[in-house]
Order: sequence, then structure tokens, then C-alpha cells
Amino acid sequence: MTDALSQFRTRNTATPQSEQADERQVKNNAGGFVFEVSGEDRIRRFLMLGTDGGTYYQRERAYTTENAKTVIDFAKNHGVKLVHMLLDISEAGRAPRQNPVLFALAVVFAFGDAEAKKSAQEVFSRIVRTGEHLKMFVTYTEQLRGWGRGVKRAVASWYTGKNIDDLSYQMVKYRQRHGWTDADILRSVHPVPVDAEQDALFGWACGKNKLFRGDGAAVRPGWVMPYEAVQGFGKLPAADKSVYAQVIREHPGLPWEALPDIALTYPETWEALLDNGMPVGALLRNLSKMTAHGVLTGSRLDKVTSVLTSHDALRKARVHPVKVLYALKTYAQGHGEKGRSVWTPVRQVTDALDAAFYASFKAVEPAGKRTLIALDVSGSMTWDSSKCGILTAREASAAMAMVTLASEPESEVVAFANGTVRDYSLRGTHAGGIMPVDLSPRRRLDDNLRTVGELWAGGTDCALPMLWAKELGKQFDVFVVYTDNETWAGQVHPHEALRQYRQATGIQARQVVVGMASTGFTIADPGDPLTLDVAGFDADTPAVISGFSRGDF
Repeated sequence: MTDALSQFRTRNTATPQSEQADERQVKNNAGGFVFEVSGEDRIRRFLMLGTDGGTYYQRERAYTTENAKTVIDFAKNHGVKLVHMLLDISEAGRAPRQNPVLFALAVVFAFGDAEAKKSAQEVFSRIVRTGEHLKMFVTYTEQLRGWGRGVKRAVASWYTGKNIDDLSYQMVKYRQRHGWTDADILRSVHPVPVDAEQDALFGWACGKNKLFRGDGAAVRPGWVMPYEAVQGFGKLPAADKSVYAQVIREHPGLPWEALPDIALTYPETWEALLDNGMPVGALLRNLSKMTAHGVLTGSRLDKVTSVLTSHDALRKARVHPVKVLYALKTYAQGHGEKGRSVWTPVRQVTDALDAAFYASFKAVEPAGKRTLIALDVSGSMTWDSSKCGILTAREASAAMAMVTLASEPESEVVAFANGTVRDYSLRGTHAGGIMPVDLSPRRRLDDNLRTVGELWAGGTDCALPMLWAKELGKQFDVFVVYTDNETWAGQVHPHEALRQYRQATGIQARQVVVGMASTGFTIADPGDPLTLDVAGFDADTPAVISGFSRGDF
């Protein structure tokens, strides 16, 4: 006869993840119990990760609504602090996309108090740096509470506070974005031009011919004249393809976005753009086009690889590591979306992109600790984090982990997912979902991504790395777990497994949980001073991991 009371315990050290082990825990989207992420940590996740594409368990709309409400609540109660966070993340280039930052800035103007709005106005042009940023910001503003006085003043100052060359460059490069033109915005905010040049530029943007004074003399229009020139060539029935290259060479810095479509079909155009020196971001976006046109050879190839591997150039251009990762995976596959464009990757370019990924991070000082890097490769980590069919969360986490693997000499990497054992040499009571991963910083990054992408996926059990290490007597000072925190399948909670490992080995092991989705969940116990929760995709994450591992904080 079974004794039902024998199943009840008050001294439990192991609780199924489907049950609450701590009164602070909440249920995640997969039905498991984890800890809640709130306040600045939750906001930081959103700013780093965004909500595009949703998650495995949440559709994009619900996922976005949940995060938006969190940002609005934070802006109402901590508006000035939010503005400071936005400025730090934006200027340091810590997030791969500016969209969440610009949305949060629009939220401050819509829901923040007077002090927060004043703070937002003061730093507006430092966050909203380009014409694309501006048009994205006004799109979000329209979606919220519309144009208030503070927004109008900030946007008007964005135009009037720039010198004529910078302003005309932005207006030429980003003629129309997100359904907005400069004419639309200028008519909404009515900025007062500071001089005749600015007045002429505003008039040109609004379709008025103000590029010449009454006496016929030209008002210096910055980038407008070269833009008008190449656009004029594009209207000719059979333009000489050399004229585009000629104008580009006469006006170094003319953005490729200003050129008519036909100009971009000529190798001579790309050669001229390269010779003049393309911005790093533009270079990354157009590597496939230049390769398809046969431009990347000889000295031009050397120039491109030199720029891509320059740490200073990447940092100055605020190129986020994940943008390099997108470029690498896209370029290495040799074809565009749905195979509409095809190219043969140049080995030197692929190698340079590989090096660029590591160079785009802040220098990481090794912690010198015995480190286990554990990658969650469960089914929920196969969702497309980029919403463009290029990069999954598991691949992105593997790439971020490679920086730690490259910098820590005593590190080991495994993948985990609850389910059938794939390598029986690792099998133990709790090791059913641990898989060895053949990753190495000495191999090309795209090869490493391919290895991780092909791994078997199962349910999520984030306790496995600690249970496996305890069972096999592995000695680790630090566990670094990359996961979306949707754990549910284990019989022991992750924080309990970490406690068991410490008790069994006598090692006060630290744990870093790298969140790969902007949900409000984490497996990291907020009451444990030796556990740290950080946002994936943050360009500072590897340096933070190293500092925490050393005990710097």
C-alpha cells in the first residue's frame, strides 16, 4: 500500500520545474516556474533584444504588447532613468538595432513627466542621429499620443541644429523611410531656418525651388546638387554608365542610397564608391552585390578586408557584433532571400567577416576561471531571432559564447536539451540531454554556427549543465548558460541544481544567465549574490561575464 504522505516534504532540495520551488517564482510561457525579471533588467532586455518575430511560445503581437506596457510603466515612474539608459545604450552601440531605443524615447515623450521630457529633449539629437532614426521615431510617436509641444521642439531642433552639409546628407540619403519624407515632418514641426542655406534646403525638401537666389546665384546646397545630378542621369533613356562613377569621384561620400537603381547595376559605380571609402555599415550591407559584380579583387579586396578587421573602424561606426554575424551568415551562404540573387563568396571576405565579429566587441580581459559554457539548444531556441530567416536564437547564442571560449583558456562548451541521450559516454542519472559541441575559435564562425544549427532539439531543462557537472565530478568556477529561460522539463530547478553542485564539490561556483529573449523570466535566483542575469546581444556581455567571473562585482 502506498503512503501518500510520504510524497510531502518541507526539506525538498529538488522540485520539478512544473511546480513552484520558491514563493518568488512565477510561471513562464512554457509552464515551468522561474524567477521574474523586472525594473531596469527587464527594460534592458527589451532594448537589447526587441520583440520582432515573437518567440516560440508567444506571437509577435502579444510579445510586443507585453513589453510595450512594461516600457510605458517604467517611463511613467522612472522617466529620467530610462532616458539615461537609452543614451548609454545608443551611443555605445550596445544594441544591434535602434528600433527599441527609439520606441522607448517616443514613450518618454508620450508618458513621461515634465522632468523626463526635458531630459529627453536635451539628448534627442544624440540618440536620434540619422534621418532614418528620425523617421522611425516620428512613426512611433504617431502610434502613441501624437505630436506634443516637446516632440515638435525636439524634432525642429534636430533640423536646425545641424550644419548644412550634415543635414543635406541626411536628407539626401534618407529621402523616404517608414512612410515619412522630410517634407512631411517639416510641415508638421515648422522649424525656423537659421540662415539662407538652411531655408533653401527646407524649400528643396518641400518641393520648392529655393536652390538659387533671386539674382540667379546658387545657394550652397551641400549634397543636394550631386544628388540631383545622378538622379538626372537616371532619367536619361540610355545613360553612359561612366557618368555615375564620375560624379561619385567628384563628390566623395555621396551615399549609395542617393543613386538611381540603374547606377547600382554597373561595376564602375561600386568601384568608385569603394575607392572613395564606403562607411562600414554600407560595406557590410553590400558585400554580396560587390562580389556579384566582380569588384572585390586586388587592391579593392585588400581595402575591404582591412576595414572589416579594424577594431577602431568598427567601434567608431558603432557596428554591433550581431550585425556582423548577420552579414557573415548571409554572405557565406552565397544567395539572397529565395535565391533571387546569387554570388560566389570570396574566401578573404568571409575570413575578414569572421575576424570582424571578434573585433567588434570591447576588449575582453580573461578571467582565468574554469568555465562551462552551456548552450540551450531546445526547440524554443530555434525561433528566428532576426525575423529575416537568417539567424536563430541558438546560433546567435553560440556566436556570443565563442568570444568567451576564445578568451578563457580553461573553458568547455556543451549543449543541452531534455530528451534522448545522443552521446552515451556522457550519460548519467541526470545527463540525458547534455551533448558535446565541436566548437573552436580556431574554426571559422560560420562553420561553428552550422555545427550548432544541426544539433538535435528537445524540451528545455536548464538544470542539466549543473547536474551533469556534479555527476561527472567536473570542476568549474563559473557556469555561463545561454537560454530563453523557458525551462520546464526537469525534475530539479536550475537554482537548486546549482546549490547541489556547490554542496557536492565545495566550489562556490558563480553562474551567469544570458537571456536570449526579452521576456520577464530568468532561471537566475535574484537573491543569490553569485548569480548574474544579463541580456544576450549586448555588445558588452562578454566583458561583463569576464568581470563577474573574476569577482569584480
